[in-house]
Amino acid sequence: MANFNIDAQALNTYDAIVVGSGISGGWSAKELTARGLRTLVLERGRDVRHITDYPTTNMQPWEFEHRGQLRKDVKDANPIISKCYAFYEGTEQFFVKDAEHPYVQEKPFDWIRGYQVGGKSLMWARQTQRWSDFDFTGPARDGFAVDWPIRYADLAPWYSYVEKFAGITGNKDGLDVLPDGEFLTPHEWNCVETHFQKQIASKYKDRHVIMGRAAHLTSPKQIHYDQGRAQCQHRTICERGCPFGGYFSSNSSTIPWAAKTGKMTLRPDSVVHSIIYDEKKGRATGVRVIDANTKQMTEYYARLIFVNAAALNTNLILLNSISSRFPNGLGNDSGTLGKYVAFHNYRAGISGEYDGNLDMTTDGRRPNSPYIPRFRNVYKQETGFLRGYAAGFQAGRSSQTDMSGMGADLKQSLLNPKLGGWHVGSHMMGETIPKESNYVALDQSLKDPYGIPQLKIAIAYDDNDEKMIKDYQEQMTEMFQAAGFTNIRLRDDKRNPGLDIHEMGGVRMGKDPKTSMLNKWNQLHAVKNVFVTDGASMTSTSTQNPSLTYMAFSARSVDYAVKAMKKGLV
Repeated sequence: MANFNIDAQALNTYDAIVVGSGISGGWSAKELTARGLRTLVLERGRDVRHITDYPTTNMQPWEFEHRGQLRKDVKDANPIISKCYAFYEGTEQFFVKDAEHPYVQEKPFDWIRGYQVGGKSLMWARQTQRWSDFDFTGPARDGFAVDWPIRYADLAPWYSYVEKFAGITGNKDGLDVLPDGEFLTPHEWNCVETHFQKQIASKYKDRHVIMGRAAHLTSPKQIHYDQGRAQCQHRTICERGCPFGGYFSSNSSTIPWAAKTGKMTLRPDSVVHSIIYDEKKGRATGVRVIDANTKQMTEYYARLIFVNAAALNTNLILLNSISSRFPNGLGNDSGTLGKYVAFHNYRAGISGEYDGNLDMTTDGRRPNSPYIPRFRNVYKQETGFLRGYAAGFQAGRSSQTDMSGMGADLKQSLLNPKLGGWHVGSHMMGETIPKESNYVALDQSLKDPYGIPQLKIAIAYDDNDEKMIKDYQEQMTEMFQAAGFTNIRLRDDKRNPGLDIHEMGGVRMGKDPKTSMLNKWNQLHAVKNVFVTDGASMTSTSTQNPSLTYMAFSARSVDYAVKAMKKGLV
């Protein structure tokens, strides 16, 4: 029996384990296998293979039973996920339904999740901006949260590294607030967007309207063809899964790349219960995994462990990884685990109309739009709120087609629709401040379907967020008026935190082990062979979309971890 146990443990032993297969987990797997490490990738959801498992990717609207709309019984059963903009008949297979993984809302929170190989990289909005030093120094300047242990210079070469592989479209804009990257051909503007850009440039020195930076292959390079990917077709149904690999996802890029090495073992339907800590060795030795179908628990072992389960699930796993050494969660000497969670504030928006350029219209589609980088509190504190906000912008022209005729008349109507005026709109993406009162914890009595404690979430807006919303509405109204837009209307949809899908923190990086969980390498201060490179590691949120930073963190941390392992330091 003893020999049998030893043999079983040997079969379940790898050089590295990666928990999660989304954007950060896919990158961790790619980098670990590239360095020759036998790597086990654990995904709690089902397997989704590139192209093969995108059932709706080529369906036309009339091929959907409900023309893309959700059935009433689906909406009624899923009041949380039904709020998500990307959840509809063509994508519902990629989203976690409300009853599948329950959680406790101590304060209202809409947790949007995708449990499958690739995670939310299948359905993400694909916006990919670098951070600048203004973002990394924010906490040190205003004293909220703790100082980041890194600066832009530490991450810049890794941004370049992941951008070249993933494929990012954009312009070289030369802005210190939003560093340039390794860009493919930028998307085109329409005439009203160009008009807005020129008007803002002529009236403001510190405000810029640029084309968004997005993970789309507008002009693929050889490295993208080597991945089996092709040029983006601008279909704008990306969230169904792209058979061309035209946008970056783990499924089309990093996971197949890791598989080609022969060093990766991928295990879907594997719900990670906790990380195993060996008191005598003073290190983590593996993970406990519950089979999603049989509910049987199995232990897997490795020298390195990368936790990439997405921010809140990563917090859950570490909180549930208790031992005599760590009774309050793995590595939680600081008492900060699960605390200082933040998110992006998407509540506010603005719309308007434009009477010019009526001789022009738009043609085709574009899976991207212009972007307004942060301009508030950048060089100094100038408002009554901390940090700032970025904004999206878009313009389009409505049209109506007379469908009453037949034959030649109908053809002429289709070719010559009646055009309406131009409509313009913007949405904010505000930085929220990490606070101890915004936290997640394990519920002491409620369990999920696998017997794991449910996650209790207590996250809310504060007065700083309200002030930021008011400022965004005032400043954007002024900018819209400066561009000659009319019929300006403000919006505050009062959405719950979580619907932004950008939750971050709880396992934050920092210089001091007394006030943070991770060091500058995304390595647990107290458990040197465990790394966290997803959203849980974020010390603050900035105003940029975070996924590119997760990619860079993952590649950088693997590089450090493997070198440290070879030196016997982990």
